[in-house]
Amino acid sequence: MQIGELARATGCRVVTIRYYERVGILAPPARAANNYRVYGEDHLRRLCFVRRTRELGFSLDEVRTLLGLIDVGGYTCDDMRCVAQGHLDEVRARLRDLQRMESTLAGLVGQCTGGKTPDCSLLETLFAEPYDTGRAPAPTIRSNAAPGGCSRPPPGRRPRRGHPSDPGDGPR
Repeated sequence: MQIGELARATGCRVVTIRYYERVGILAPPARAANNYRVYGEDHLRRLCFVRRTRELGFSLDEVRTLLGLIDVGGYTCDDMRCVAQGHLDEVRARLRDLQRMESTLAGLVGQCTGGKTPDCSLLETLFAEPYDTGRAPAPTIRSNAAPGGCSRPPPGRRPRRGHPSDPGDGPR
């Protein structure tokens, strides 16, 4: 099969397939008489493996490690489990960090009154010193906050499409 067919079969972009070849994740394919790349079932199977591991958040180094175990042969299920367990531990650590961030942000947003003045408790909290340094507190920042809180983007930023503040003036 040609590279476009491989891309469609795996859901990978052609440029990604070529990148994986360049960095040694995917073996270079044979070439046809017309110099087109010709991919086989091994390429398809390996690329599906790579795509699935990437979807699960494995880094390219982790994918290389797994593929290295496969390529050398003689691997055990425990070898694979060890790599996957290391990745799972990292995912769980990131989740804990994200949960802490979510809790902190929810608290900050919950304390914000969303008033029509530039005084903002959320900004004051973000500018606050993390601990007593013996220095004067951080200066109060006056912003040009939009009336009603979050109805307009900060100055110099365009609203997201579909955002309530999007004027709907056509393509950007």
